Amino acid sequence: MTDHHDGTTAAAGAPRWSPGAHILWRYRANGGDGIHICRPVTVVEDTEDLLAVWLAPGTECVRPVLADGTSVHEEPLATRYTKPRTTRRGHWFGTGVLKLARPREPWSVWLFWEPGWRFKNWYVNLEEPRTRWSGGVDSEDHFLDLSVYPDRTWRWHDEDEFEQARRAGLMGEDRAAAVRAAGREAVAAIEAWGAPFADGWEQWRPDASWRIPALPGDWDRTPAHVSS
Repeated sequence: MTDHHDGTTAAAGAPRWSPGAHILWRYRANGGDGIHICRPVTVVEDTEDLLAVWLAPGTECVRPVLADGTSVHEEPLATRYTKPRTTRRGHWFGTGVLKLARPREPWSVWLFWEPGWRFKNWYVNLEEPRTRWSGGVDSEDHFLDLSVYPDRTWRWHDEDEFEQARRAGLMGEDRAAAVRAAGREAVAAIEAWGAPFADGWEQWRPDASWRIPALPGDWDRTPAHVSS
């Protein structure tokens, strides 16, 4: 059956989206309730093995800020995860981002380009395996990330944020150990240079006819049903 609101096609109980469909890519707040990051994206491919979406330049998104409006990353690390937060609407700056996610994998891989479509790097975002619902996918960011470059070198990102989040109680020792293990798995995937790094996605380009998806007023709504 088809949900005419968002282009979702349900097959055998598992929703699949057609290329060009608009969905929401969201992250739950760490250690709390509710959604604090929401990015409307366009579906590139949705199969049993891969969800690929395009975050277009200029897309209106939601991001977390401190309650006084200060950017999260302007706050000193020692208090970054203890001060009250809220959310703010804004637009995605710079070039667009292609996001690739495989079911049950505890990370997604993002592709970045410089202006003029000169490929810059892959970015491995460690996160909770995504849950699917009729309007998109939800996850929880795990702070620790990696950049991967065309010459196959890589480096860690945000190790200090990961440790501070752990100290602030946003993840227990078991969860922190699981995230570190996921990071080691991601490094093994990079060094093996399999999917998606060897798949040629850096040559991909968005359909010129696609319009930028709108941020809905109920961007933080609770899904009626979720699946992995």
